[in-house]
Amino acid sequence: MRVVGLVGLQGAGKTEVARVALSLGIPCIRMGEAVIEETRRRGLQVNEENVGRVADLLRERMGRGAVAKLNLPLIREKLGERGVVVVDGLRSPEEVEEFRKAFGEGLVVVAVWANPRLRYSRVLSRGREDDARSYESFLEKDRRELRWGVGEVLSLADHLLLNEGSLAELREKALELFRGLLAHEDPGQG
Repeated sequence: MRVVGLVGLQGAGKTEVARVALSLGIPCIRMGEAVIEETRRRGLQVNEENVGRVADLLRERMGRGAVAKLNLPLIREKLGERGVVVVDGLRSPEEVEEFRKAFGEGLVVVAVWANPRLRYSRVLSRGREDDARSYESFLEKDRRELRWGVGEVLSLADHLLLNEGSLAELREKALELFRGLLAHEDPGQG
C-alpha cells in the first residue's frame, strides 16, 4: 500500500505529475476538491478568495490537518483499486501527520518546485476557477499556503521534482519516479 502525496505551491506542476500517474493507471485525488465541494455546499461562488476562506475556516474548526481528514475516506477507497494512490496538494505538516497515522511508512511525499514568475505564468494560462487573477493575489495565496506550512512539507519531502524546464521533461521525471515507486525501488531525486 502506497500513498504518494504531492506538495508544491500553485502552478508548480503537481497536477501534471498527477496526470502522469493517471496515465499509469494510478488513481489520483486532488485534495482541494474537498474544499471546493465545501465552498459550494455553503452556497459560495468558487473563486480563490472564497475557497481560501473556507479552507481557513475548516482548519480553524477541525485543526490544521482538516483537509487530509476530509480526504481519508476517498483515499482508502482508491487504495483498494490498485494499492497505490496519488494525493495532489499536501499543504501542512499536520496533513502529512494525518496521512502518516493512517498509512505509516506507505506515505511518500514528493515536492514539485518552480520559481514564482514561472508558476504565475502557468496559473494565468490554466484558468482554474479557484486560481488567483493578479500577481498580488497570486502572492497572497502563496503567503496563505506558506502560513499553513507548505514550506515545511516541501523541505521535508522524500523526493524533489524540479520543474523549470519543458512539460516533456517534467513528465519524464515523474514517469521515472512512479516507475521506481511501483517497483518499490528508490528512484532517487529529481
